Amino acid sequence: MIRTSAAAALVLALASPAVAQDFEGHIKARQGMFRIMAINLGIIGDMAKGETEYEAEMAQTAADNLVAVSGINPLVLFPEGSSNEAVEGTRALPAIWENTGDVGDKWAAFGTAASDLQAVAGDGREALGPALGPVGDACSSCHDEYRESND
Repeated sequence: MIRTSAAAALVLALASPAVAQDFEGHIKARQGMFRIMAINLGIIGDMAKGETEYEAEMAQTAADNLVAVSGINPLVLFPEGSSNEAVEGTRALPAIWENTGDVGDKWAAFGTAASDLQAVAGDGREALGPALGPVGDACSSCHDEYRESND
């Protein structure tokens, strides 16, 4: 009787459809990475717009943080199957996995723009705006194609 129950349980387990992979850790990590970027961009952006006082050390730290984040390979945080079509709580579009080379190129462009910003972040408020624009452009180029809109 026990053997029959165990055999039946094994057959049911093998016949059951595969359980979807748990991507919660990946999604939290990538969302955390983007939050770090947003916070640091906000610090620099507020200084560039004159909404907060320019502080060279803080601007430099924020730019340094952006460069540090740009050194992460984001594709590790985007395992296939973790798109908004498969998992709730993410805005990642399936196109990411169809165009990983383009995603990598866009991430590299963000890194270059962040490095350019880093080079001038401590040089005064006037230097921030022109260097911040390309960072925003790099972010937008990826979001426009690979992130679900808020609309």
